[in-house]
Amino acid sequence: MTSSINADLHCHSTISDGTLSPTTLAARARANGVQLWALTDHDEISGQHEAASAAQAQGLDYLTGVEISVTFAQSTVHIVGLGFDFHDAPLTYGLQETRGGRGARAQDMAQQLALAGIPGAYEGALRYAGNPELISRTHFARYLVEQGVCHDTSEVFRRFLTEGKPGFVPHRWARLGDAVRWIREAGGVAVIAHPARYDLTPTEEYALFSEFSQHGGQAVEVVTGSHTPAEYAIYADMAREFGLAASRGSDFHSPQESHTDLGQLPPLPTGLTPVWELLQPRIVRA
Repeated sequence: MTSSINADLHCHSTISDGTLSPTTLAARARANGVQLWALTDHDEISGQHEAASAAQAQGLDYLTGVEISVTFAQSTVHIVGLGFDFHDAPLTYGLQETRGGRGARAQDMAQQLALAGIPGAYEGALRYAGNPELISRTHFARYLVEQGVCHDTSEVFRRFLTEGKPGFVPHRWARLGDAVRWIREAGGVAVIAHPARYDLTPTEEYALFSEFSQHGGQAVEVVTGSHTPAEYAIYADMAREFGLAASRGSDFHSPQESHTDLGQLPPLPTGLTPVWELLQPRIVRA
């Protein structure tokens, strides 16, 4: 399996904040030429059995996946886990604890939005959440678009759901070391997701990569849906500097909302170790 394989190792289903089921995602991945696929729902692995079965039916090689929410330097960052045992008890418990605060946070967000003149936001967002335990800002954004408050979800985030805006409520997620440990002890590889997206200073970003590596993290997303070609090069250099493998994933959520579809990313830059080379024994072959 070479670096030129069409691997898409980051996407979301209705189990978290995507709009397609794991089975539908597998079919879309296959239709788009994906050869190696992972479903990486936020803080939740209950879709893994369906995803693996759907991948088998579609003739796709499959890696288990999850995207864990982490608080680092007063910011939220995401750590993708790949190739782990999804029956692992400590991982399952850690994810359950990470999810635990979402319901209360959602109620607080709804109260803030009501004060801003948008009533009923919790009930509205809940209709978009396939899993109520994972109600998120994205579900609120879809409701506000439905109500005509904003044109699209990006506008909702800009106006209401980022720090300093009326509907933003901070939350304390998992610790970086815990997230990496859960993944590693379940037999998987930890990956820094879409690093260009975080509002970190250069010093904080360097600290993130340093601490991640010290905890045993092994890879970083270099090519992902939210990165520009210039950022591919930046994070290819970061991967080389820290001795990390490189991952590739669209971060696809929805046909209507996502900038990049499953399987539509360019190849990894040359001279990097693809993360799937570390995970050969963990790939579920079609």
